[in-house]
Amino acid sequence: MNVDYLYSLLAVVVLGLIAYVGAGASGLQAVFGIFIPYLAIIIFLVGFINRVWCWAKSPVPFRIPSTCGQQQSLDWIKQSKLDNPSTTAGVIGRMFLEIVLFRSLFRNTRTELVGDRISYKWVIWLWLFAILFHYSFLAVVIRHLRFFMEPVPFFILAVERADGILQVGLPGVLISGITLLAGATLLLGRRVLIPKINYISKAADYFPLLLIIGIALTGILMRYFTKVDVVKVKELAMGLATFHAGIPEGGLGPLFYVHMFFVCILVAYIPFSKLMHMGGVFLSPTRNLANNSRMKRHINPWNPKVKFHTYEEYEDDFREKMIEAGLPVEKE
Repeated sequence: MNVDYLYSLLAVVVLGLIAYVGAGASGLQAVFGIFIPYLAIIIFLVGFINRVWCWAKSPVPFRIPSTCGQQQSLDWIKQSKLDNPSTTAGVIGRMFLEIVLFRSLFRNTRTELVGDRISYKWVIWLWLFAILFHYSFLAVVIRHLRFFMEPVPFFILAVERADGILQVGLPGVLISGITLLAGATLLLGRRVLIPKINYISKAADYFPLLLIIGIALTGILMRYFTKVDVVKVKELAMGLATFHAGIPEGGLGPLFYVHMFFVCILVAYIPFSKLMHMGGVFLSPTRNLANNSRMKRHINPWNPKVKFHTYEEYEDDFREKMIEAGLPVEKE
């Protein structure tokens, strides 16, 4: 039985307790509210740039795009321009659908053995969970930008109004926070409950999901139950953004620092985890290359120059010995 999720859960709980006790009982608000956020941003920027730079300078001598459609061939054979693009426009279209709509995940299938025959079944649930999770996360991030800007740009206000369209209760329910928690929980449940997925999952797969669930839970608790002074939150955020950071008078409560600590851990963890697919998808040669091997000859630019020893040169070197051994030669 794979119990790696228990280790990840324990790690998240311990991190939460450290922030709760440290910011609450020990009075380390400046550490959790100023020092750790700056440290997390530095680790994220350095790690992200380093990872992208290493990928960017990695040699890709061959055309290796993933294809699942007809390649461009004869004029009377219809090409699959998105699944097997041969032009830059086709690659851009494929990348756009992949990044915005997770097109390859939408085509997810499951293989089953029915009797003595192999059956393929279309499975859309993972795509729905992924769409729900990623777009909820995006909406939450955009909404929180209002704490770091003054005046708040119109597009952030528009996203917030659309997010709170339900207007249920006071304060109004923001859809993205609920759907983010739901999406992360569904993805976690998939890894824990499905035996095949559970078998290949490691602690590193569970940790970010549990961390995001912790972020969503603490955010929901602060908004609807324990409450937090948003004016003080903005004061702290604007101070961080303008490099004039300071802890607001009266403090913000330990739950806020738990929430912020979880966010900082996630931000610092991104460059060292699978979450780096947010940058890596743009540099994946299986996605960003056109499949034009039949139209254009690709020569590996890293091949070293080789000095060839031709047969004529070989015969010139060993002609006498070849004649003595009775071997045929082209020149007597």
